[in-house]
Amino acid sequence: MSPPPPPRTPDGRYIVVRGRLWRAANPGLDEKTRARLVAELMTARREVGAALAAKDAAAEAEARGRVDAAKIALGERGPVWWTDGAPDQNRRMARNSSYAAWFEGL
Repeated sequence: MSPPPPPRTPDGRYIVVRGRLWRAANPGLDEKTRARLVAELMTARREVGAALAAKDAAAEAEARGRVDAAKIALGERGPVWWTDGAPDQNRRMARNSSYAAWFEGL
């Protein structure tokens, strides 16, 4: 049995992992695009691990670049995907964010 998914803020912009906000993927991506980008991300993450094990700094840097590119394409990094002008609170502790009251109620 797999663990339950992490809590997601009411507006869907973030997931909460160990009390920290992490930007969620853009829900506006179509399923085919999202699945392709997630597959690219997972492949790149495996390549980071292989490069670390091989102590290959060049391969590690290339793989980390691919991880970053996939996360930007998913909307988890780079410009925010929402359009209402709300600031990005990525990586902030939920208790110290505008989601504090919601988080306390979990």
